[in-house]
Amino acid sequence: MTDPQHDRETPEHQRYAHYPRLSTVRSTRGAHRGRATKMRPLRYSINVTLDGCCHHEAGLPPDEESMRYWTAELERADALLFGRVTYEMMESAWRKPATGTWPDWMNEWQIPFAETIDRAKKYVVSSTLSGVDWNADLVQGDLGQAVQRLKQESGEGLWVGGVTLPLALAELGLIDEYEFLVQPVLAGHGPTLLSGLRERIQLELVDRHEFRSGAVALRYRPTRVTA
Repeated sequence: MTDPQHDRETPEHQRYAHYPRLSTVRSTRGAHRGRATKMRPLRYSINVTLDGCCHHEAGLPPDEESMRYWTAELERADALLFGRVTYEMMESAWRKPATGTWPDWMNEWQIPFAETIDRAKKYVVSSTLSGVDWNADLVQGDLGQAVQRLKQESGEGLWVGGVTLPLALAELGLIDEYEFLVQPVLAGHGPTLLSGLRERIQLELVDRHEFRSGAVALRYRPTRVTA
């Protein structure tokens, strides 16, 4: 996605260290999909280079085809889940001006994406913000319990972007689908995708989509944990 989060200010494991880890959730990674009560899936999507860099400027610049793809992905979600850095980055880029008119720099093919993310319901995980707007609610307290509650609500699914918040969610076993838009680029630097992940997560490929640019979208789901 254009402008994925790059948390430059705080090391990966420190930013969400104040949120309690739910060992009961982590130990049943993947098992929640087998419960009788259907839960909204949480999907994580991000651009990543061939050597694993997920800095938002490391890949190819967005084009009409990739923006159509990301617009469709956001439209699949009932709500978007952001950390503070991603929320502020996205708001600065994609919030519709008070004039009601998109800025002159925006191409026509970018407007559908802008309209979609502007009107989307958003949840922002932050311990430092005192309030949010842009059709957003603030999520504070126990991260695992808060996201579990969101997943238990009715709907088609939730979408999360960024770098640090998805790492915390992956650690808790709360991500149901991983989508990597692999860019035909070798960045030669970080940050590296899900760097610091403490437990191995095995994935199964469920879909792929090739772009004219040479980028490939790969969609995975965690495999079920077996004894």
